[in-house]
Amino acid sequence: MEMYLLAPHIIKESSEGTTYCPIQDELFNSRRSIEVVGEITRESVYSLILQLRYLHSADPEKEITMYINSPGGSVIDGLALYDVMAAVSCPIRTVCVGMAASMGSLLFAAGDSRDILPHAKVMIHDPLTTGIQGSALSVEEASRRLMETRKTVAEILAEHTGHTIEEVYEKTKTDSYFNAQEAVDWHLADRIIHEI
Repeated sequence: MEMYLLAPHIIKESSEGTTYCPIQDELFNSRRSIEVVGEITRESVYSLILQLRYLHSADPEKEITMYINSPGGSVIDGLALYDVMAAVSCPIRTVCVGMAASMGSLLFAAGDSRDILPHAKVMIHDPLTTGIQGSALSVEEASRRLMETRKTVAEILAEHTGHTIEEVYEKTKTDSYFNAQEAVDWHLADRIIHEI
């Protein structure tokens, strides 16, 4: 038997009658919150960038909250979202719920204020690659690009955590997991919160 997850709706009553509104839409409009859930892909990032741009145009000074529960995904697309987060003038608060891993952890760490729930976790590691093949020159070129990406990711994490690039390299050479307190101690998060 297949199970389908239904997006929760709220009921709104007005003089024009009753309407059903997805709860995400209501939170987006009233609380300026965005959900970064699941894999970071071209499609998910395109949607998130549109949401950031819309909220920025609606009020360029008011805070936007990004709730992050992501295993990571595409580095190129994640860096595009990172650039837009940096480009909007709104302060961006990130909240880690569940797990912020790989590219998800970089986006979480990039918030202007970074909150983490008590049982959430953060995982950082070097960018991964799969299926490098071809001629020796093409493998060499792919390796060069991968090392450039590794340096870019390390520089971003260093900037947002206050650690040196060498310290970041040491932590990211394997999968490094942090519970909420460890994430605060390593400056990936600012504080543990109990209310959202």
